[in-house]
Amino acid sequence: MTGRFSALLRELRRQAGMTQEQLAERSGVGVRTIRGFETGERTDPRTMTVQLLADALALRPSQRDELLAATIHAQPAAPSGPVPRQLPAPPGAFVGRDRELDALTAALDDAAAEGAPVVVSAIGGGGGVGKTWLALHWAHQQLAEFPDGQLFADLRGFSPHSEPLPTGTAVRGFLDGLGVEPGRVPVDLPAQAALYRSLVAGRRMLILLDNAADAEQVVPLLPGGDSCAVVITSRRTLTGLIARHGARQLPLGMLSAQEAHALLAYRVGADRVAAEPAAVAELVALCGGLPLALGIIAGRANIHPRVPLAEFAAELREIGLEALEDEDPSASLPAALSWSYRSLTADQQVMFGLLALAPGADISPPAAASLIGLPLPQARTLLLALEQASLLSRDRDGRYLMHDLIRRYATGMAGRQLSAEVREDALRRVVDFYLHTAHLADRLLDPHRPPVQLDQPAPGCVPDQLADYAAALAWFDAEHLCLLAAQGAATTRGWHQAVWNLAWTLGTFQDRRGRRHDRLAVWRAGLAAAQHLPDPTTRTRAHRVLGYAYTEVGQHDEATGHLSQSLSLAVEQHDRTNQAHTHRLLAHAWEQRGDDQRALEHATRGLELYRALDNPVWEADALNQVGWHAAQAGDHDRARGHCQAALALHRTHDNPDGEAYALDTLGHIAHRTGQHQQAVDLHRQSLALFRELGDTIEAANTLDRLGHPHLALGQRDQARAVWQEALELYRAQQRHDDADSTRRKLDALDDPPGE
Repeated sequence: MTGRFSALLRELRRQAGMTQEQLAERSGVGVRTIRGFETGERTDPRTMTVQLLADALALRPSQRDELLAATIHAQPAAPSGPVPRQLPAPPGAFVGRDRELDALTAALDDAAAEGAPVVVSAIGGGGGVGKTWLALHWAHQQLAEFPDGQLFADLRGFSPHSEPLPTGTAVRGFLDGLGVEPGRVPVDLPAQAALYRSLVAGRRMLILLDNAADAEQVVPLLPGGDSCAVVITSRRTLTGLIARHGARQLPLGMLSAQEAHALLAYRVGADRVAAEPAAVAELVALCGGLPLALGIIAGRANIHPRVPLAEFAAELREIGLEALEDEDPSASLPAALSWSYRSLTADQQVMFGLLALAPGADISPPAAASLIGLPLPQARTLLLALEQASLLSRDRDGRYLMHDLIRRYATGMAGRQLSAEVREDALRRVVDFYLHTAHLADRLLDPHRPPVQLDQPAPGCVPDQLADYAAALAWFDAEHLCLLAAQGAATTRGWHQAVWNLAWTLGTFQDRRGRRHDRLAVWRAGLAAAQHLPDPTTRTRAHRVLGYAYTEVGQHDEATGHLSQSLSLAVEQHDRTNQAHTHRLLAHAWEQRGDDQRALEHATRGLELYRALDNPVWEADALNQVGWHAAQAGDHDRARGHCQAALALHRTHDNPDGEAYALDTLGHIAHRTGQHQQAVDLHRQSLALFRELGDTIEAANTLDRLGHPHLALGQRDQARAVWQEALELYRAQQRHDDADSTRRKLDALDDPPGE
């Protein structure tokens, strides 16, 4: 029976001048499979596999047809008995999912080439994400690959009407479909499963197991041998099936905005969708790519064709999940979520509700541990359970996210199931987690910065223990948005000290990463909180840093206004430290306004005050600032002397941040005095330190300055390289004026020398 296909494949391969290994490499079909076909050991060449071989052999149409025809004679004899066709009808409205469909087909082809059964267990995802639709759509596309029939069972793992389907009931349904007379069905489940496996052995069949509760429910339904394909859908990640049976995982996410738009157009009508683009965009955003939510909206829009889509969008925006309820539980998003919720343990339900209350769009496991007040290993176990139940997703960095509609459901459940005290304590713990970890991270970034005094964290809060500078910077990068959200939550609840302390601990990071507008926002909140705090120095410092924040965004009147208020308060309180700090920031503010003389006066007064405070690092910073402004005024000898003294102090007291600034200023002075090679060397030393510190703002500034001495030395290529890098940083930092200035310098490099 197999001779014709085997002989023809061998002959066509020889005509093409290919070895079996070469054909395997070009076609993607395993070399063992090709050997099996040519020797007759393999008797089930699938149509798609033969197409791959034909493409690799570059067959003419007549040869391709002959090879395909030969596959008919390569198949084993058709089994006796009925051919089951149990698949439900395919979904009428199906869009997108091209990547997932390709992945299912690739799994089928790979398994055929390897001689193994296909088990795709994790068409996994939350309720309403479209798992069954995807499985059915793909299955109906592949009917030709399964000529011996298809078996289907709804395992009711998450059903509103009943408990999960007993495995024995599913097996008996398959035996009925395979034509087994009731009298021949064994009594016990193992014998029933053995008979089922015997009947499907050697048959090319598809078994679709929908809505599985767990791996144990599925295992007795798996066929033996390598002729069948099994596709399973479940809200849970069936890790046991993956580990023990080599099942492939295919997580199903939300539809993209484009796919969601296409689904609405398909269901509601392209003309109606095109007539209300703003309403459709809002519906797509509010539904967040969840097919069930989009389907419910589309169904209601079809029932009420004269109602504008904007009304459905307004309803969903204003009342949330209640707008997606339906009398039919299978078409109700709250009902679908409730089935998943009821399957959780008590601790998992508490974690689910608290995660909805956590500040920020995502959360790390250590923050979640403090949120619930449990040790990290227990918190990780709960998070993993919620992920496996498809109520959470995890990104590549290990952070957990909750879909907006699921978060709304979880918020409602938290309000009904958790007391106000439990919710408040959890939020206090997670805010303290962010505050205390940020305080530690800030100390690692700048150990010379004056710290704030914090109360002990709330019981059950365990801050992250960060090891070094790099870990602190990475933590701030990952948690910055959550820190902003934590300050917002503290503001809402009137936790004024936490609001002010969070603003302070974010300072170094926001400075080095150029988060200018974020700094302005947190210090607006910080100043408002300071009005409620008993310590008057908090208001002095808040006005000072808020003035600096306004300087950095170019709002000069507001900047000097707040700085002047800070100076007045510091003078009233006889606070020389804050007077010195404020003079230093006033120098910077007046420089930004173009008044170099006034800037030099404030810098000089700041230096006098710092010297009286006996703090060598602060004195060094002030020396460098005076040096910078003296250089701007043309007094290069004074400038050089002050900056050299600053550099020596910073190195003595191990302050690489201040050292980088001093080197940069000395490089600027060297260039201004014609010592261009020395300027290049000094700027490059400064640049190395800024890069090591992760200070992308000052790295961009130094790169910009470095181009000038390169150009003065005739090194146009080097000037172009550093200005190009500065331009990319300026653009990333949205510093548009600096970017435009650097772009003009790069354009000028294309002019002939001397022009």
